[in-house]
Amino acid sequence: MFKNWGEFTQTLSAGPLKDLRGATPEVMKNFSAMSQAALKTEALETKTKELIALAIGVAIRCDDCIGFHAKAAAQHGATREEIAETLGLAIYMGAGPSAMYASHALEAFDQFNKNK
Repeated sequence: MFKNWGEFTQTLSAGPLKDLRGATPEVMKNFSAMSQAALKTEALETKTKELIALAIGVAIRCDDCIGFHAKAAAQHGATREEIAETLGLAIYMGAGPSAMYASHALEAFDQFNKNK
């Protein structure tokens, strides 16, 4: 196992992100509202939006994004096949570095999905 993604996201939420929410409450409140609005089911359901967010996290090489969106994708019923296809698109768009981060995303999804 490369990284314990559950522990990683819990540590981020309880530590640095909690500190940031305390230091910038209005900014983080508005960020949360934007997140809720963006993820609301309309033309695309939330699962699809989480898959898109995961692909973007891979393409921009954001471990934190990978952790949170792999978890959310698992919670919204994404399958391993959907994750793999999403990661294929991220690799296509982001080339070699995205391939490396796609392996992180697959591991994160597998860890979160086994707990269901």
